[in-house]
Formats: sequence, structure tokens, C-alpha cells
Amino acid sequence: MDSDNLLGQFLRARRGLVRPEDLGMPAGDRRRVPGLRREEVAMLAGLSTDYYVRLEQGRERNPSVQVLDALAGALTLDGDAIAHLHQLARPLPAKGRRSTRGPRLGPGLLRMLDNWPSTPAVILDRCMTVRAHNPLGEALFAGHTYSGDLMRLVFLDPDARDFYPDWDRVAVNTVAGLREAAGADFDDPQLIEVVGELSLKSAVFRRLWARHDIRRKRRETKRFHHPVVGELTLDYESLTVNSAPGQQLVVYQAEPGSPSEHALSLLGSLTATKTRETAESAQSADHPAGDA
Repeated sequence: MDSDNLLGQFLRARRGLVRPEDLGMPAGDRRRVPGLRREEVAMLAGLSTDYYVRLEQGRERNPSVQVLDALAGALTLDGDAIAHLHQLARPLPAKGRRSTRGPRLGPGLLRMLDNWPSTPAVILDRCMTVRAHNPLGEALFAGHTYSGDLMRLVFLDPDARDFYPDWDRVAVNTVAGLREAAGADFDDPQLIEVVGELSLKSAVFRRLWARHDIRRKRRETKRFHHPVVGELTLDYESLTVNSAPGQQLVVYQAEPGSPSEHALSLLGSLTATKTRETAESAQSADHPAGDA
């Protein structure tokens, strides 16, 4: 993962995704590259071709805000991608960057999770490793090889396509979310490890990572096929944890009165029973019959 010219990589990838015909240009049969040519991006952005080429090649590293906004318009970027473009052009100095894993989670935050017995909740770091969960959040993702690592769950787990009925959409959004969360911090050891492993082991991940899609994790509806309770359609909200920068609190809910709410309630009951039985077993082991 070359972090020396992130801005150029992003521009090159994004112009390859723009269809000329969508911008009123003839597609033609003699195009040697997908998407827009460099000179077409320069024209649309009101720049010289030479200046744009230097941007892509990393020989020009200080574009103005006006230039970045013009490029965003030429490449038809949305809000998340525009913010990412500006971040790549003006990355934070190394000492101001966030750690991928982030700070230790406070006990108050963990107690809050446990006080939501009927609501699955997990806390993820920027590489989508599960840093914490409540019992129902753990149960929602239990039973897989990579239950505690949602990036590897999506792309490496043998059960992933069964667990996520809309796997193709989940895969696209997961990679776009990883890029957005990473920002310009591509020298982070954990991120390098995750991207390196997935690039070697998953052709789909390699293809999606090369697109440079950007999507902030916010609110979405996601379908699951849970191995214990079956089909679940859950809405989730992703919230920034201000006390632990770089972490996201993801909370899942079912539509009231829906089959998914009943299935989630069943999962909660099974989880509570299992937790109680485990606690009773531990208590019995600590105080065997006949002890004084």
C-alpha cells in the first residue's frame, strides 16, 4: 500500500469511474482507458492538462481549495468523497494523527452498553475490529470464524455470504467505510496489516479497494441470516465516541412489531439464559457442595 502519493491515486481511481457519456461526452470506441482521460478532467475542472498530470503524479502537492473543489465537480464526487479529497491534499502531521485502535474505553461507556439488554451494540475501531460489545451485540455476530473482526468476517469468513444476504452491497460499503475511516493515515500498522492480508486473500477486496470509494458509516438498514434465530432486518445508527476518538458505537434496532423484533427478542432470551447458566456454573465451581 503506497502512501507516498495518496492524492494522485485517488484522482486516478475516481476519474476511471466516471462515464464520459454521463457528462455529455462521446464514449467512443477508441478509448484506451476506462472513464475520463486526464485532459478531460483538466478541461472540466478549468485546469491545464500539465498541472493536472503533475497532481496525479505527485509532483504538485499543494493544490488550493478552489482547485480541489473544481476537481470534485469534474469527478462528480459526493460529500464524503469531497471531504476525503481535501483530507488527502492536507493530511495532518504524524503527531496529530489518530491511533487506529484508539484509547482505552472507559468503564462508564461499557456499563452503558450492558444496560441495553434488548439492543445489540458494538464498538468498532477504524479497522472495524470489535473493541467492545454488550451480550446481545456479541450474540448477533457469534458463531463465525471472525466474529470479532468485521472486515475479515465480510471478506474471509466462509459463512459471510450466508450471514449477509445482501453481501455484495455490504462488501462495497465496508471497503468504502474503511477508506473513509482511515483518512490519510495509511502508515498505520494495523491498517497496513488488514489491507495487506485482505488484498492477498480476496480478489473482491482488491477490486473494491482499488476503486477508492468513500462512504462514512452513518445510518443504514442491514439484513442478516442468523444461524440461531434466522432472518433479521435491523436498522443501525453509527455514533462517534467522543471519549474514545477513532471509535464508533454501532447500535442495532428492529422495527417495532416486526418478525425481526420477535427474532431479536428470542436471541436476547437465549443469550440471557446462557449467561445465567454460565454464571451459575462458575458459582458452583467456586463453592462445590459440601464446602463449609
